[in-house]
Amino acid sequence: MSDTVENSAPLALKLDGMGRLGEALAQCNGTKVFVFGGIPGEEVLAEVVRQYHNRIAARVVKVTVSSAQRVEPPCPYFGSCTGCQWQHIRYEHQLELKHMMVKEAMEAMGGMPHAPVSPVMPAPQTLGYRNHARFTVGPEGALGFVNRESRRFVHIDRCLLMHPSINETLSQLQGRCAETTQLSIRYGVNTGQWLIQPTLKEPDVPLASGQKNYEEALHGKLFHISAASFFQVNTVQAELMAELVRERLALTGEELVVDAYAGVATFAVLFAPYARKVIAIEESASAIKDAQVNIQGLSNIELAQDKTEKLLQSLPQVPDALILDPPRTGCYPTVLQTILHRPPRRIVYVSCDPWALARDLRVLCHGPFVLEEVLPIDLFPQTHHIECIATLSYSPERQYAFQSRQQLVLASESPRRQEIMAAMGLTFQAIPSKVDETPPSTGDPVAIAQKEALDKALAVASTLREGTVIGADTVVADGDDILGKPATEEEAYAMLRRLRGKEHRVITGLALVDAASDEQLSGYRISGVRMREYSDEEIEAYVTAGYAWDKAGAYGIQDTQFHPVAQVMGCYLNVVGLPPCTLLRLLQRMGIYPTIDPNWVPPGNCRDCHRLVRDARDK
Repeated sequence: MSDTVENSAPLALKLDGMGRLGEALAQCNGTKVFVFGGIPGEEVLAEVVRQYHNRIAARVVKVTVSSAQRVEPPCPYFGSCTGCQWQHIRYEHQLELKHMMVKEAMEAMGGMPHAPVSPVMPAPQTLGYRNHARFTVGPEGALGFVNRESRRFVHIDRCLLMHPSINETLSQLQGRCAETTQLSIRYGVNTGQWLIQPTLKEPDVPLASGQKNYEEALHGKLFHISAASFFQVNTVQAELMAELVRERLALTGEELVVDAYAGVATFAVLFAPYARKVIAIEESASAIKDAQVNIQGLSNIELAQDKTEKLLQSLPQVPDALILDPPRTGCYPTVLQTILHRPPRRIVYVSCDPWALARDLRVLCHGPFVLEEVLPIDLFPQTHHIECIATLSYSPERQYAFQSRQQLVLASESPRRQEIMAAMGLTFQAIPSKVDETPPSTGDPVAIAQKEALDKALAVASTLREGTVIGADTVVADGDDILGKPATEEEAYAMLRRLRGKEHRVITGLALVDAASDEQLSGYRISGVRMREYSDEEIEAYVTAGYAWDKAGAYGIQDTQFHPVAQVMGCYLNVVGLPPCTLLRLLQRMGIYPTIDPNWVPPGNCRDCHRLVRDARDK
């Protein structure tokens, strides 16, 4: 939920960081403020644009202490239009900020603080480089953009990022497009062809529209591109990027190359002369039709239409080289799993999202691959967006470490956790940690659960030479108080009476430790639990029968006779003591994709559990 704020007093802020969407960061009374038009190190007055429940969106109205990196934005729409985030920043510093963003993603998401991130390759054109514009149609057929935060329409007569030919088309169509709500203009920089969608039927529209495709050329190769197909928006940098990818593939002419997420077969066509065979995998029907046109005359390219996660694992031969160019969200987990178990000699991964890239690189580098380089290339000057080319090579030594990591060890003697893992079909060894499991009575329950889980995993890992050790700790939190395992009957009675008819939280912390390298991963899951109105007599029968011992909060949700829980909000098995959803996510980040019993169905209604188990089962 959010609210647009009108006429609120400006905030005096000191900017101390950069957000993931290109805004500068500040704090105001403990709330994060994302400030459009600021630069870290500056002091500004900022007006509030929108108030969210956990953050504030604002924009600079006055700079009181200016950065040496500040320049005058060349665009008159800067600020009201949020399409460009960094026109106010000197271009050389934009490159430095993008380098820092990639480094941060590699460290924070990828767990690779020393990742080999090269300097950003700059763009020869910092303005006028875009070959594709998507305009919103406003009042009376006006063309423009919508502000990301205020959602206000901004009339645009000329966009400085667009190729001059697109701006010329814009001027001819401005005010004449009331018959539609969106307008797309694409231009072939090297061919002079254009595409305008949708078809405009108004008689005063001076240009032909409704073209189903157009052509663009890269390195002298002509590409047929339909309206629904993706193509890079920066033609000059796309040509450079293709050269950089080809160099990093190190092709000799003898390789089988797989171009995954191939689109209109751009890489496949450009690299076919340097490979023995190229298999281009693409799901989109429109892109496949374009690719069929684009590969004509190239006998060593094979097109395959389906999901990459399906086709990659069914290839009869492991490729020598693999190109990954997935959507912004990154690779599907099954794709990474297939690569780990059928590793090519080289991988070149092209990504427009450093965080998704870092997440996937972490998985691949937990497998049999060495990360040689992450090369950022600036396809999108004046914005926070950055393209990256990551190069990985196969390592026999990493292969051995990857195989040893697949051995799972549960650092627990809890029968409930062992039962969950066994029901999932996981192969594991259980070794008790012998760590004191008495939690403090107060504190941050998430931090406490994660620390206890890590302590258990580390204790067992210290006795092993290989394998992945899983530590888990579950705490029951009632408000600010943490309820551990009762030491006496009186404590058990008190806990059950306290929880009766109320809602509380159950937090399970999980930790994974690679016994060979001591590498660690942690996570947690929170479930809301509402207890039913059980009677004092039921409490007494439950406690005196001995069922309350060895259970945080003095109860077990799985107890079929007492059945103390009325409702679970979230993951049911998290309340039992081991959330499969969080466990599977952490295992995948460690490059471990275990086999799940095809007949096992997670109890409860946790969507993440059901989805992740289904994905693992369908691998």
